[in-house]
Amino acid sequence: MLRVFIGYDPRQPVAYNVLQFSLMRRSTRPVAVTPLVIQQLPIKRMGLTPFTYSRFLVPQLCNFEGWALFLDLDMLVQGDIAELFDLADENQAVMVVKNGARFEWASVILFNCGHPDNRKLTPEYLETAEGLHGIAWTDKIGALPPEWNHLVMYDPPKPAKLLHYTAGMPCYPETKDLGYANEWMTELKQMTMIVPWAQLMGNSVHAKPVLERLARAKQQKPTI
Repeated sequence: MLRVFIGYDPRQPVAYNVLQFSLMRRSTRPVAVTPLVIQQLPIKRMGLTPFTYSRFLVPQLCNFEGWALFLDLDMLVQGDIAELFDLADENQAVMVVKNGARFEWASVILFNCGHPDNRKLTPEYLETAEGLHGIAWTDKIGALPPEWNHLVMYDPPKPAKLLHYTAGMPCYPETKDLGYANEWMTELKQMTMIVPWAQLMGNSVHAKPVLERLARAKQQKPTI
C-alpha cells in the first residue's frame, strides 16, 4: 500500500479532489490517501496555508515506519505515483526534487519515516522550528527526477509527471494562462463525470421499483 498525504485547505477543496483523483487513477499499486486537515492534527502552527507546517508530521503519523509521500494541494499527477516509491533510497531521510528555489523542495517529499533524523519531527519541534522548508533537520536528502515537481510558470514547458501550479490553479482567471490549464481542467471534468442513471443502475434490482415510482408519479400529475 502506497501512503500519500496531501495538504488540505478548506478554501479550495476542489484542488484536493482533483489531485487525489489524478494520482489514484494512474497508480498501478493500491494507494491510501490522507488529507492533512489541521483540526485533526496535533499541531496548531499555520502559514500561508493550513498545511504549511503540518506536512512535516508525516513520519509521526506513520509511527516512524516505512515510506510515505507528501504532496502540496495545488498539483496534478500525470504519471504513475508508484514510480516515485520505487526510487526510495534507505540511506536518505527524505527525497525531494531539488528545484532552484529551495523552499519548493518541501512541496513533494518522499519521507523515509523510519530514518533516525526524522525522529526530530514531533509536534513540539514543529511548532517553533526554523528552516523546515529547506529540509534543515537533516543532511540526508536524496534527489528525485525534476519531472516529479514541475513548477508551472517557473520551469520551461516540457513533459512532466507531476505539475505544480504553485502560483495558483488554472480555475482562477488570474492564472488560467500560465500553462498546463487544459490538463487540469480536463482532469476536473473527468473527476466530476457521471454516466446516466439508466446506464449505471438499469440492470440492478433497484431499477424496477424506481421506474414504477416514476410511472405512478407521472400518472398522478395533474393536467391543465
